[in-house]
Amino acid sequence: MSAKQRKIIYRIMPYAILTFIGICFVLPLLWVAVASVDANAMQTLKLPKAVTADNYIEVITSRENQRAFLIGLIMSLGQAVLVVILALLAAYPLSRYQMKYKKPFMLTILFMTSLPITAVMVPVYQLFLSLKLYDQIFGVILFYVASSMPYGIWMLKNFMDSVPLDMEEAAWVDGASVFMGIRKVVAPLMVPGICTVAIFTFSGSWGNFFVPYILLQNPENFPASLKLYQFFGQYGMIEYGNLAAFSIMYAIPSIVLYILSQRFMSKGFGLQGGTKG
Repeated sequence: MSAKQRKIIYRIMPYAILTFIGICFVLPLLWVAVASVDANAMQTLKLPKAVTADNYIEVITSRENQRAFLIGLIMSLGQAVLVVILALLAAYPLSRYQMKYKKPFMLTILFMTSLPITAVMVPVYQLFLSLKLYDQIFGVILFYVASSMPYGIWMLKNFMDSVPLDMEEAAWVDGASVFMGIRKVVAPLMVPGICTVAIFTFSGSWGNFFVPYILLQNPENFPASLKLYQFFGQYGMIEYGNLAAFSIMYAIPSIVLYILSQRFMSKGFGLQGGTKG
């Protein structure tokens, strides 16, 4: 093999590997899209003899599915709103005030962002039983908020560091309180960062299966992530068409949220100051 041929192979090899990986990701998505409109969907990827919307109609008209989607939205939106508000208030003193143990505290928060949920689920389960929060939707939201707070504080603190303190001081001179300064000055300049934290926290809880599986028992309290799992056990067989239709509908909130907030996501990690040079 000549040097020229080796050079061509080395140049093509990365693209071939990436193409293979891309196909591995695309094929399952293609199966879901095709199976959702196939009345006789199976495990194999095949074109349907006739395109039908019966799978979607059956999923949408099911009261159990409607309740599961509603509970999932309540959990995810509730978590996102509470995390943004509480993390914003917690990040403010870390960004604006000088503290003696500020660096160790921030490193502790950074460590907690990498702590796996599975490492704390056993004591959390015992705690929820003691506090009568087991099998309660509010209890799951409470755990979501607590587990997302380190990430929210860390991110919003970094975003808040980019907001000039001079603008707050000008508001204070005009008679604004600290909370008014946060609401009128800091928060509007942090919209990209706030949207970034809200998107990540919403997506994390919306796609979370493990936590509600452990902390919820009553099927009427199951969110959409758990309802998706039940398609594998109903009537002793898998309804692939309904499963695929449910999967696509389950992905819609995250996709819509990402599309609507894409411009904030692109700006979120490059927040610019609020004053001109």
